[in-house]
Amino acid sequence: MPQRERPVRDQDDVDAVTGAVLTASRLLVAVSARSLAAVEERVTLPQFRMLVALHSRGAMKLVSLAELLQVAPSTAMRMVDRLIAAGLAVRQVNPGNRRETLLQLTDEGRRTVADVTARRHAEIAAIVQRLAPDQRAALVEALTAFNEAGGEPPVLAVDQTEPHPLGWGDASLGQGA
Repeated sequence: MPQRERPVRDQDDVDAVTGAVLTASRLLVAVSARSLAAVEERVTLPQFRMLVALHSRGAMKLVSLAELLQVAPSTAMRMVDRLIAAGLAVRQVNPGNRRETLLQLTDEGRRTVADVTARRHAEIAAIVQRLAPDQRAALVEALTAFNEAGGEPPVLAVDQTEPHPLGWGDASLGQGA
């Protein structure tokens, strides 16, 4: 892929950095959308956020899940109903308190999160491979600093068994950093 000419800019210019981050954000949103494309008939982006939350947190009460996602309990209930109808989540009685119902992923729900995560990882890896090694190192340094400044926790290593919450870590799920 040919290199585009880049305008010469002051590297300390906040507007220039902000513009570069916004462009990268647009690219990452496109990657995210493509990674969800295979499941978009069954799962919306907000529903996928719910799947990721259940995947990373385990079984949860509806009220806790709604708070985590910063949605009304009635909205969370509608989302859960759709995920249950799609075979991606189930309700079960809390063994510790039989008056409570917990929501959790089915095997199909866990596979859906894993498949979308794998597609996203593969596409980002393909983009990163097109960078020169020194650009990769600079990108890691810059993004690490950016993520730390924004309070976003680091992604688990690729060989970890649990996928990262796909950009909806504790800070962006309403739990603070």
